[in-house]
Amino acid sequence: MRTEMLIDGEWSKGNGTTFPTLDPATGEVLAEVPEGTEADVNAAVAAAARAFESAEWAGMLPAARAKLLLRLADLLETDADAFARLETSDQGQPLGVSGGFAVPNAVEHLRYYAGWVTKITGVTAPLSIPDVDYRTRREPLGVCALITPWNFPLMILMWKLAPALATGNTVVVKPAEQTPLTTLRLAGLVKEAGIPDGVVNVVTGGPEVGRALVRHPGVAKVSFTGSTEVGREIGAQAGRELKHVSLELGGKAPSIIASDADIDAAVAGNLMGGLLNAGQVCAAYTRFFVDAARHDEFAEKLAAGAASMKLGHGLADDTQMGPVVSAEQRDQAERYVRIGQEDGAHLHDRAPLDDDRGFFVRPAVFSGVTDDMRIAREEIFGPVLSVLPYDDPDELVARANDTVYGLAAVIWSRDIGTANRLAARVRAGTVWINMPPFLDAAAAWGGMKASGLGREMGWSGIEAFTQVKSIWTHLA
Repeated sequence: MRTEMLIDGEWSKGNGTTFPTLDPATGEVLAEVPEGTEADVNAAVAAAARAFESAEWAGMLPAARAKLLLRLADLLETDADAFARLETSDQGQPLGVSGGFAVPNAVEHLRYYAGWVTKITGVTAPLSIPDVDYRTRREPLGVCALITPWNFPLMILMWKLAPALATGNTVVVKPAEQTPLTTLRLAGLVKEAGIPDGVVNVVTGGPEVGRALVRHPGVAKVSFTGSTEVGREIGAQAGRELKHVSLELGGKAPSIIASDADIDAAVAGNLMGGLLNAGQVCAAYTRFFVDAARHDEFAEKLAAGAASMKLGHGLADDTQMGPVVSAEQRDQAERYVRIGQEDGAHLHDRAPLDDDRGFFVRPAVFSGVTDDMRIAREEIFGPVLSVLPYDDPDELVARANDTVYGLAAVIWSRDIGTANRLAARVRAGTVWINMPPFLDAAAAWGGMKASGLGREMGWSGIEAFTQVKSIWTHLA
């Protein structure tokens, strides 16, 4: 596959400087990728602006634009196994996650938004002014910067790319420097699908590339998924320049286990929700509020399940949990394990690692955690789980909401009425009841509070990449 940047339909090595992307399971270099510069960003934005202004894409007949998105979906599906293996090698997630969830979800998003292309409409409305016809049009924004994270590189890219293209925008994509390879492979499919040059551009590199994109005057919209810290910087810059912005940021999802919950089902669902992708999920279940009478039972079963998980290279058939993405992420997770112990939480037994290659972290389950401990308050983005007892059900909502984050939450109860009343009061963009963290292209996704601004997926994705124009016509 090509590992150069894609700018205006041409592969580019930039100024020749490169950086390595690693296999996190071994630490070995997979490829050298161009280190983009501000000049590359300028060239990519200029190409996207020309493609937008030419109206070759935005002005294309909707059915024709939909056909190209469906063609891209077909190409991705045909190449799904290679994409899954590449995602696993570059990011670390088990093949069951990349091949069974991430790549199919990306294909689903392309097809879902291809279906919207021919259905994006304005409205007519009666005005209290005689002899006037009033209607609206929903129009694309222009050049959109799509800045994607390293935890689900291809899937989260498609959450942004599919609606941006469906609505007629042109884009510059900046993938996370830790995991650029599936984005670059997709760029090759964009060319193969016949999408016009300049509509999709990819610039690789570190944080400076992202900053150059955010501050570029030719960028009309920034869509970013990543840390709350970086999201605040992007939001401030976009606010000063009055750019459109969508931010999907961090989380510290509470999992409320009611006294009547099926404990075994809750343990199984929380293991999946807490340790999916080695806990590198912004909506990971990380704070488990358990009735005090069942706290020890739940914690012991959760710890036993976590300890039994098979760690290994994501390409191995028997791997249940892969490595974290980098040495930095590994060290951060282990630092929080030490912090939890220092703060007085009980760490359940962790099996030793088989070897010291790669960036592996054994799951850590803490019980007897209190709300003020750092492991219960700060986003770790690794396999570190906290079990917190409660005595009074009336305190649950206040404790679950006692966080700066508000991306997701989950409730476990046999009483559906109780579960739904709790769901209505929890401050989170998504609440699951008695289930792991599933996603669907038709379901809106995004956070409250420090977990972000705006929504992706569903009709919300169309709204995120369009603006409304009012047209008045005098009929007399």
